[in-house]
Amino acid sequence: MTHFKRLVCLANSRKGGERCVAGMVVDSQQWIRPVSARINHEISRQERQYTDGSDPRVLDIIDVPLLHHQPSRYQSENWLLDPRRHWKRSGRAEWDQLLKAEQHPSSLWTNGNSTPGRLNDRIPIEEAATLPDSLKLVRVSRVTLRLHSPHASSDAAKRPMDAVFRHAGRLYIMRVTDPEYELAYRNKPGKVHELGESFLTVSLGEEFKGYAYKLAAAIIERAKIEAGSKT
Repeated sequence: MTHFKRLVCLANSRKGGERCVAGMVVDSQQWIRPVSARINHEISRQERQYTDGSDPRVLDIIDVPLLHHQPSRYQSENWLLDPRRHWKRSGRAEWDQLLKAEQHPSSLWTNGNSTPGRLNDRIPIEEAATLPDSLKLVRVSRVTLRLHSPHASSDAAKRPMDAVFRHAGRLYIMRVTDPEYELAYRNKPGKVHELGESFLTVSLGEEFKGYAYKLAAAIIERAKIEAGSKT
């Protein structure tokens, strides 16, 4: 039986060639990550689109058709979506709504394990398996976007981007998988770009080579939201 859950969309991030969508139930801090029945749980464009064929955007308020709760190890927020039903957009969230949803974890799960060039960005899978959740919405005073040079065999569209920020007194450097920010910044001159106060949706991805990786799945700038509200 299909149940519609009304969510504030807080991530529509890149996952392979498809997407990973996540949000909080309106007026609560309950996370839901709609997933497909495929082995990697990614959501295709057809499965996540609105009736008019458009794609959900971060901060959209969405009615999502779900079949049942389907947790997967530390990704306790996973719910199996109903691919036969369209998603419905019912509005947009503002900064004040994010402030009510803000989380205040003392740490972004466990720290001390890093990939080369990043910091506190991964967790050994045996540690991750003991965690109760895989999504956080945190507010930071600033974010630095750091672009890498594309690999020799790839193009600028695959240019990796990192988010550098502090939370609860600790420095993090992790991969950005927010497609809007990747598109907006990958062709800009310079390798470093500074952003002001922002919310970050940090997601703990599925296992990859023995680790769960922390990802900046969405960046939500206060300045952008407030500028949009005045137009």
